[in-house]
This record gives sequence, C-alpha cells and structure tokens, in this order.
Amino acid sequence: MTIANFAALAIGVVVFTAAFAVAARRLLGLRIGAMRSLLTGVVGVTIVSILSNAQQDKESGVLVGVLIGTTLVATMGFLAVSEVIVPTGSLGWPTDWVRSIRSRIARARRYSRISAILVRHGLRPYLSRGGEASATRLRREDRLARSLRLALEDAGGTFVKMGQMLSTRDDLLSPAFVAELSLLQHQVPPEPWEEIQASLGQVYGRPVTEVFAEFDAQPLAAASIAQVHQARLHNGDKVVVKIQRPTIRAGVERDLDIICRIARLLEQRTRWAHSLGLLELADNFAVAVHEELDFRIEARNLAAVTAAWARHGGDPGIRLPAAHSELSSERVLVLEHLPGLPISSVFGSRGAEVPDRSGLARDLLANMLQQILVDGTFHADPHPGNILLLEDDRIGLIDFGSVGRIDAQVRSGLKAFILALQSGDAAALHDALLDVVIRPEEIDEQKLERALGRFMARHFNSDAIPDVQVFVQLFRLVSEHGLRVPPEVAAVFRAMATLEGTLTKISPGFNMMAEARELAEERLSLDGGSASFGRAVQSELFAAVSLLRRLPRRLDRITGALEQGRLTISVRTFADARDRQYVRSLMHEVLLVVIGATSGIMGTILLTIRRGPMVTSSMGLFDLLGYHLLVLTALLVLRALSVVSRSPR
Repeated sequence: MTIANFAALAIGVVVFTAAFAVAARRLLGLRIGAMRSLLTGVVGVTIVSILSNAQQDKESGVLVGVLIGTTLVATMGFLAVSEVIVPTGSLGWPTDWVRSIRSRIARARRYSRISAILVRHGLRPYLSRGGEASATRLRREDRLARSLRLALEDAGGTFVKMGQMLSTRDDLLSPAFVAELSLLQHQVPPEPWEEIQASLGQVYGRPVTEVFAEFDAQPLAAASIAQVHQARLHNGDKVVVKIQRPTIRAGVERDLDIICRIARLLEQRTRWAHSLGLLELADNFAVAVHEELDFRIEARNLAAVTAAWARHGGDPGIRLPAAHSELSSERVLVLEHLPGLPISSVFGSRGAEVPDRSGLARDLLANMLQQILVDGTFHADPHPGNILLLEDDRIGLIDFGSVGRIDAQVRSGLKAFILALQSGDAAALHDALLDVVIRPEEIDEQKLERALGRFMARHFNSDAIPDVQVFVQLFRLVSEHGLRVPPEVAAVFRAMATLEGTLTKISPGFNMMAEARELAEERLSLDGGSASFGRAVQSELFAAVSLLRRLPRRLDRITGALEQGRLTISVRTFADARDRQYVRSLMHEVLLVVIGATSGIMGTILLTIRRGPMVTSSMGLFDLLGYHLLVLTALLVLRALSVVSRSPR
C-alpha cells in the first residue's frame, strides 16, 4: 500500500467516524462529549466494515442505503445504552471511571447495611405496598416510633441528623414520633489532633504554628460534621476555629444520596410517605446538610444577619462574632471568640450572679422577632447550646450554619397571621393562613374557616395565655384539611419552638407568647414603629378606594351586556407558551410514531410480494424498498423513544 493510499484510507476512516458520531447524536438529540463521540464513531466504522464484508459482491451496490441505515441504527443503540448506563457529564477520563466505580460499590455496601438495619428493627412492612394496612396505624404506635429511633441511631450521624430534623416537624408527625425522635443523640468522639493538624496544614498550605500563635489541641466541642478548637492569632486576638472532619464529606454525600433514593421510592410506593411529602423533606434536608459542609455559607449567613442588624441600628443587648474571612475557607471557619458560656450550662454556675433574667429573655425574644418579621434572615436553631451568656451579661449568638430565609411576601403573610391572632378574627386568620401555606387544588374553605373559628374560641378567647404548642396544634389542624406548610414557614415555627425552651432556661416561668404579643406590634413594620405601619394602612386604603370608584362603572357594563345578550367570554386557547410547547412536542412524537409505524407496515407488505421487477439476480425491487423502509422504521422508533424519554411531563 502506497503512502497516498494509506492517507486516503485514514482520511476516509476519520470522515466516516465523524459522520456516524454526528448523525447518531443529532438523530437522538443528545449532547455528548469528545470521548463519547469518538467511541460512537469507532463503533459505527467497525459495524459498517463488518456488514460490508458480510455482503455479497453482486448486492454491494444496491444495499448501500440499508448498510448505512443499519449502521446508524446500531450506532444510535450503542449511544442510547451508554447514555443510560453512564450519563453524559457523570464521568470524565478513565481515572474518574475507577473512582466512580469505587463510589458505587461503597454506596451499594452502605445501602445494604441500612436495609439490614431497617429489617432488624421491624420496619420492613412499612417500606412496601403490602404495608399500607399497617401504615394506617402509624400515628398511634409508640413501638414503631421507638423502632424508627433505634434504626436511625444504628445508621449513624447523617440519619441521626435527619431524625433530629423530623423531631421538630410537629405539623407532620404525631406526638409519639416527635417525643421519640427528640431523644436522638449522637455522641461523636473528636478526631485525633494529628489528623486535625494535618488537615489545617493542607488548607493553609503552611504549618499551624505559622497561622496561629496558640492552638488548643483539645476541642471545645465535637459534632458529626466538624469540631471546634480555641486559638489565638499572632496579633493577640482570641478566636475559635471550626474545622471539618477530614473524611466526613464522602460518607455524608453517600448517605444523603441514599436518603433521597429511599424517600423517592417510598413516596412512589406508599400513601403515608406521599401524604407527608417525604421526598421534599429529604431534598430540603440534603440542601441543609450540603450547606453545613461548606463553611463559606455559614460565613455569608453571619454576614447577612450582621448587615441586617446594622441597617436597623444594631441591638445593644445582643452580640454576634466577627468572622476572619482571610483565614476561613470551605473546610475551616475562624470566628471571634465571645467570652461566655452556653445557656445550657451557665445558670448552674452563675445563676445567682445574673441580675435580670427576664430582661435577657425579653431581649433575645425581641431580637428573634426582629430577625423574622423585619430582616427576613434569622437564626434557625436557637437552642441553649448556641446561645451564650457573655461576661458582660449580654447575649451572644453563635453557629449560623442553620439560617432561615423568608421573602417579603411570606413576612407580610406572617404579620397578617399575628394580627389575626391578636384580634381573634377567624376569617382574617383563614386568609392569612392561605397566604403562607401550600394549598391543594380543591379545598373546603368554609369548613376550614369554621375549624379555625373553633380553634380561636378554644385558645384565644379566654383569660389563659396560650403557649407555643398552640402553633403545633394549629398546623396539625390545617394539615388535616390538605394544606402543606412550606419549609421556610415551618423553619420559623420550629425556631420559635426551640427558642421557647431556651427562654425558659434563661428565665424559668417566662411566657413567650405573652411577651411576643406585646412585642409584635413594634415589629410589624420595617421601622419597628407605628408611623410606618400607619403609612402602609393608608396606602392600602387608597388602593381600595380607587378600586371601589371603578367598580360601579364596570358592573354597569357587565349587567347591560347581560341584559342585551351581548355578554361573551373570550378565552385564548394555549395562551401559555408552555402549553404551546407541550402540544408541539406531543405532535412531534405522534408524527414520529405514525410515520415509523406506516413505513414499517409498508416495508413488511413489500417483503411479502413475490412478484415484481428484479434489481439483481437474487433481489427484487420490492425487497429492496422493503429493507430500506424497515431500516427507516428502526431509525424513527429510536428517535421517538429518545424524544419521549427526554420530554418533561
């Protein structure tokens, strides 16, 4: 073979490789990378060479279309199967493939271990359709709640955190489950100092002694994701260093993936999981844990709360730690050291020295209302361990890994909700409630309003001041009417329920609801005063008067048209662009199927005809056309399957 012939052959192979890869990709409508394109083209060239050698010489010319079409079908099949097994973007080069295989094996082992834990604790019947009858008794079975708690404890840190989160969802779970899951504790031994030191050196790229003047090897606290150490900078400032456990990320990521998979499976198979919105709960939990894995998010949360306070002049009774951003990263967070002790332990040693416990509790409550009703960014986990009593008898807030955010519309709904509770207006409470919850397509609003009226009469029309558990009962009531509480709204009430325990710890006998009712009016406007609230009311009244002024004229037009028989209703079909897109895609799919089926039927009929003109000595014209139509059918079917599998529904 001469050099010219070899070059021509090489160019031909390259052209055919590229042609088959591009054709298969375009016919399936996929976007693939260079490596997969190369493999697809190689498969196409290999198949076409095999089929060419298998053909008889006398038929090689007339069956070129069949040859190319069959090669395209096989190439498209290879590309479709490879996309299902290994989706585009999930893997990179061979080193990534090995790493992915190891990850899948580790996940399978973990999944098997969790399945064994569930079976061992008797939870298997509730994971399938066969357990629906038993699942109807889920809310009144204390034994089941205990089995769930023990299973979560055996499964480890991430599952324990999920159980702790569920223990705060009084609006979803029965008291038996809430009480049992509240017992979840996960004692995690601290990482050895050598590993922490090596991890810090890796983050900073230099020894710990060059970054910090002093560093206490004994941690102040150790949790499942991170642990906290005390240190001193070279300028003399005391700081606390929160460092992520070196090997925690891979295990947490694997567990979160398993939790979401189990939730998706249960929501598809069981009614109780679907009614709880288990998949949404799992997804929100995964998002929250992912945020905890990135300490830069906690630093931004702290900066957001600090900036909101600064806009309103700050709060002299509350302190926040300042972050040292130049020393912080995804895995390490360095904060100012606040001299004090957690509320959970301080009053055992300093109780007699604190002069005004109720004043401290009131300051903390007022600050939380400010964060929720005005700022929209609030500390979502104000438990006694995250609240410090400082040496100057002020309150310090720490650990902003869990922060709630609510937009202006939700804040407005919450303000209306509080006003309705204060006024005892069941109709206003009904309207405010529908503004902050997710309502189903069908709801009996009159029945809901009557239930809310009975609720108000029972809890708010007597001399007794209700406690925060009233909100738990309220949201359990609305859940019975098919309403669902959005995660951000649930975070507000979860934070307030947690805060009540903290306030009681600070000042025994402190009535949060009574104090909140006095403080609420001050926090119902952006400026915290009545003037701004009055301007808002005036603006609403002007808008209402303008609407009422136009209403009689519009009513007169409608009644006149109705009297004369000219009243018509104009509805534009498919006004929404999404509806038009859906119809176009549906018609596209139908046309592909119809054309593919028609060509398949025609090809089959042509192949059954024994008479007709001959193209070669062994092949007739009808046979040739039939083979081409069948190849076309295969191409259209693969294209239709690809379109259907990727179409959103």
